[in-house]
Amino acid sequence: MFPMNLLSIIAMTGFLLLMFTCKGEAQQTDSPQSVTVMVGEDVVLPCFLKPPKDATKMTVEWGRPDLKPRFVFVNLDGEEYSADQNEAFRGRSSMIPENLKNGDVSLKLSDVRISDSGRYRCYFPREKKEYFTELVVGKKITYNIQYTIKTIFF
Repeated sequence: MFPMNLLSIIAMTGFLLLMFTCKGEAQQTDSPQSVTVMVGEDVVLPCFLKPPKDATKMTVEWGRPDLKPRFVFVNLDGEEYSADQNEAFRGRSSMIPENLKNGDVSLKLSDVRISDSGRYRCYFPREKKEYFTELVVGKKITYNIQYTIKTIFF
């Protein structure tokens, strides 16, 4: 039987080896996170490297699997790649460059439309990691209600 101190040292060594050999990876969940926005507003769809890692020179693909072409925004080794971008998102999608150093690869969508509703995928091809966000877009509805009040005197 090993003394307790030796077991503690072995456990701590294993933990430290695991901690220092793991690569950064995209946050993953089984069910997509949901973000709600109103038509015409700007929205940020979150995606972070965990643990935080400089993503300025990484390839990150933001896409909608239900669209053709599926690419909403692609950061190819630090440069915006728009050749295969879906036309509906040209000029309305971006990443915030100053946040990339901290592993924040969130997607900013401007002037949101009803058609932007759907499931978005943040994907790191080299790491084969992905993160999903569901975007729900609402529309303001104004009702014009007219009514008449009649007063009857007896």
